[in-house]
Amino acid sequence: MAPITLHLRAETKPLEHRSALSPAVVKKLVESGFRVNVERSPTDPERIFKDSDYEPYANLVEAFSWPKAPRDHVIIGLKELPEEDFPLKHTHIQFAHCYKGQAGWDQVLGRFASGGGTLYDMEFLEDDNRRRVAAFGYHAGYAGAALALEDWAWQLQHGAEIPLPGKKPYNTESDLLKEVKSDVAAGIGKNDGKAPQILIIGSLGRCGRGAIDLCLAAGIPETNLLKWDLAETSAKDGPYEEIRESDIFINCIYLDKPIPKFVTEDFLKEGSSNRRLSVVCDVSCDTTNPHNPIPFCNRPTYFDKPTVAVDSFANPPLSYITIDHLPSLLPREASEAFSNALLPSLLELPNASTAPVWQRARKVFEEKLATLPLTHGLAKSS
Repeated sequence: MAPITLHLRAETKPLEHRSALSPAVVKKLVESGFRVNVERSPTDPERIFKDSDYEPYANLVEAFSWPKAPRDHVIIGLKELPEEDFPLKHTHIQFAHCYKGQAGWDQVLGRFASGGGTLYDMEFLEDDNRRRVAAFGYHAGYAGAALALEDWAWQLQHGAEIPLPGKKPYNTESDLLKEVKSDVAAGIGKNDGKAPQILIIGSLGRCGRGAIDLCLAAGIPETNLLKWDLAETSAKDGPYEEIRESDIFINCIYLDKPIPKFVTEDFLKEGSSNRRLSVVCDVSCDTTNPHNPIPFCNRPTYFDKPTVAVDSFANPPLSYITIDHLPSLLPREASEAFSNALLPSLLELPNASTAPVWQRARKVFEEKLATLPLTHGLAKSS
């Protein structure tokens, strides 16, 4: 059997500095018999790893050249492909964000249908316990909690008129933590010496653990952390008074079905005299999902403009964070952890037709493909 060629494409999303494959993982793949082509990093966004870090092991190719790659090359990247309409003929490994009814899902899948390509969505690469084999959840929660704390402190120091300034990726986790600690201390000083109360839903998952770890590392007392998961949210329907009475709400759930709303604008206004909530960080970032449990978090935010103010709220103001690539705040650590976790499954790619991880992901793709409207040339079974 000819060796598999992986083609690491350059990312196009603004401020996306992560990589699906670290240089160390590329080295291990090549030592295991794979061929790896790595697109040279564009200057914007610039990959956290230098091209020269890959050069001893991989073949460096022109950025954005993957559409011209031979059909049997496997294209691997992180974020969504640019919104174009040419058919997709390759096998792609990526986060596509098109399996849960997100805006434009049919256009994305329609390109695979018309080109005969295959999508292995990284979100659906699961082990035998149906747990994702690789995820950025921990660093998403960690970075989201960091921005939430910074926004809380910023509001106390600057009011609602000036939004939290834009952020750029940090070279190391310690650089981020040093800044957050300083901001939190300043915020506590403006809050009569009181640390914020923070409610985290989804606290038992990777994302929730990352949020908790950041809060504790930043000096938030554990008694100020309300750690909720399924037991708490299933005990009663939302909206939840505990969210309204917390300073910060961090949503870390995995949303795959309709659930009661966690918090709404009307609910917050009804109990305005009890409202402490001033910052919502929706790490799950389901802004276009029809089942979004935080309906007012309905617009994406970005690192250069990380927050959106919710109108008609003052004393305290209310803003939210819905950045869908939060781990890019810590691109080096996030990329290394993710690609190391993905490596064992990538080594199974030569046996994709029988390897359970790839079989399951292929099955999900085919099931979603079958739901496409007739306009994409696929008929649903009757």
